[in-house]
Amino acid sequence: MTAPITLTDLDGMGVSRLQGVGPKKLKGLEVLGISSLLDLLTHYPRRYVDRTREAQIASAGLGVEVLILGEVASVSARRTRNGKVMVVADIRDSTGTLRCTFFNQAWREHQLGGGQVGELAIFGKIEMFNGKRQMTNPVVDLVGTRTGKIVSVYPLSEKSGLSTWDVGDWVAQVLRRCAGRGIADPVPANVLQSLGLMDRQSAFAGIHAPDSMAHMVSSRNRLVFDELLRLQLSLVQRQRDLERNSIGIVQEIGATSGPAPGLVRSFLEALPYSLTSAQQRAIAEINTDLARPIPMHRLLQGDVGSGKTVVAVNTLLTAVQGGHQGALMAPTEVLAEQHGTSVRALIGEMTIDAPDTLLGTRPLSVGLLTNRTRAAQRRAVLAGLADGTLDILIGTHALIQEGVQFHSLGVVVIDEQHRFGVEQRAALRSANADFTIPDVLVMTATPIPRTAAMTVYGDLDVTVLDELPPGRTPIETSWVAGQAEEEQAWQLVRSQVSAGHQTYVVCPLIEESEKLEVASAQETLERLSANELSGLRLGLLHGRMASDDKQAVMDQFRAAELDVLIATTVIEVGVDVPNATVMVILDADRFGIAQLHQLRGRVGRGGARGFCVLVATSELTTDAQARLEAMVRTTDGFELAEVDLDLRGEGTVMGERQKGRNDLQLASLRRDRDWVEKARAVAIEIVGDGTGLEQHPLLGSELALVLDDEDREFLHKS
Repeated sequence: MTAPITLTDLDGMGVSRLQGVGPKKLKGLEVLGISSLLDLLTHYPRRYVDRTREAQIASAGLGVEVLILGEVASVSARRTRNGKVMVVADIRDSTGTLRCTFFNQAWREHQLGGGQVGELAIFGKIEMFNGKRQMTNPVVDLVGTRTGKIVSVYPLSEKSGLSTWDVGDWVAQVLRRCAGRGIADPVPANVLQSLGLMDRQSAFAGIHAPDSMAHMVSSRNRLVFDELLRLQLSLVQRQRDLERNSIGIVQEIGATSGPAPGLVRSFLEALPYSLTSAQQRAIAEINTDLARPIPMHRLLQGDVGSGKTVVAVNTLLTAVQGGHQGALMAPTEVLAEQHGTSVRALIGEMTIDAPDTLLGTRPLSVGLLTNRTRAAQRRAVLAGLADGTLDILIGTHALIQEGVQFHSLGVVVIDEQHRFGVEQRAALRSANADFTIPDVLVMTATPIPRTAAMTVYGDLDVTVLDELPPGRTPIETSWVAGQAEEEQAWQLVRSQVSAGHQTYVVCPLIEESEKLEVASAQETLERLSANELSGLRLGLLHGRMASDDKQAVMDQFRAAELDVLIATTVIEVGVDVPNATVMVILDADRFGIAQLHQLRGRVGRGGARGFCVLVATSELTTDAQARLEAMVRTTDGFELAEVDLDLRGEGTVMGERQKGRNDLQLASLRRDRDWVEKARAVAIEIVGDGTGLEQHPLLGSELALVLDDEDREFLHKS
């Protein structure tokens, strides 16, 4: 018996073998990125015309969206007084005529006036104009002579010269030719049964030519699951491979012997506050990893101000306690220097055993290494790293430059991982001469929706800090939309400065040009110092300043020598000045939710109440309005992350992983949250201890087909 056709088989067959695909049509398919039968089969419909929802022109309700099926009676085009093209088409069915007007769509005249158009599907709202029924800029699909209750409409480009029925006919041809042998289904039957999913061949048939919309949804569910399962199998397999093939370091948890017995316990006991239950849970999860011989690979996800630094220091000290070193890598010099200040303050006067010294102990040593580190200081840091007398090193990517050699790197903490390249992260993992791999803790203050975390960071175990330490009161957020309200905002700034506090003013984001953004910041400084905030001490911070100048301004602000810091988004992550209580964000509608939330987190970090003022006085898009309303409604970063996913889709969440998403044709992290979780659970079960895919060779070959090595590198964030 002939084996069923696999996706690899279909990928190896060109579309030129199909009837009706000559040289001209072949070029059209190439324009759409379709060269193989697999490409064609996974070129899914973008929408469907459901004839069961058809309305009649004469009786369709006004002001509600309706579907009209009809034919073109006439088409004409003319220019309006402002020089724009207006195309007018009269569409008729058996009950009457509907006038459709298209503005700025000159191509509609050619589309609708070809003579061989056949039946049209028109979707939009009917209104009365001069006693006639009409629609403005409706959605139009050419149905042609296609019958059936549900008609599939494919994504096309005018340049391809293809029609939706061309694609539909070729897809039907592929499915007919596959029917004899069948399409191979690599997902175990028990998995399909437990999830209520149909077989793959039925799913392909059902998504291209469904009997009903319910049938389409069931077919889509199966194909979405396949895409997500391939993605998760790749991530889980990577995680198991790391575990099986890496030599880890068994850290001394609660050590009573070794170079620094009881170091972690002393650190926790000396803290002037109690840990939150979320911090305690995070430390317990991390400790479990550290005690294993397998290298830790964990994501610590915590909202702004949730206490990630204490958890990170606890992890670094665990390495030192066992005679190893810790490294903390931050994305910017400002953040690295701030981490240095915070870590030194937390560690205080801690000492560790040093039998070869006069006193038998020495201070626990923390070093800083950035591109600003002076030559003599750099030499001292490198010497301490090499001989093991430097316990914790904090820095930027300078940590992985040539010449930086650790004595024994036990733990690496990487802050805001999405800002680093794959090579930079890999370099820290391979820092030890004896080939042991340090435990890695990745931190992010950018809340990521649960399903996105499973996909973006799918090869990491995830720990969430979902509780604010006591004493941190939620920040009061307001949205300023008019001149009078804006004046009140500047009055709030003055009153907070009078009370001894400080303010940030963030200038509009100008993505087209950093130069323009700097000019905007300087202009804002001049305007505010001359008008609304005259008499106050104002400073300026932006991305094009030299490192030393940036540091000098930040030092002034920290020392309360400045009342107001006017800045670009250079202060978005990590800047910590407890005395700052007001954050004013100008043209807030230009920022995404994640940025707004990060900026808001810069204030209210001391005991005093914090305020965030979102200034957006121009006309807003619906999405911008929804973003600002969400910011005013909640300070919960995880809730905001879900709102962001709903508003903007997964593209923004995936960040650098965009390039590695060629397999997600149908699946959406926004629409398919449940399926992400189900696919993850099945992947973990199939991969097992890391050898499970050997029992499923078809699944393995599909991974190789849809995820090339470069895509996997993006996926794995190794």
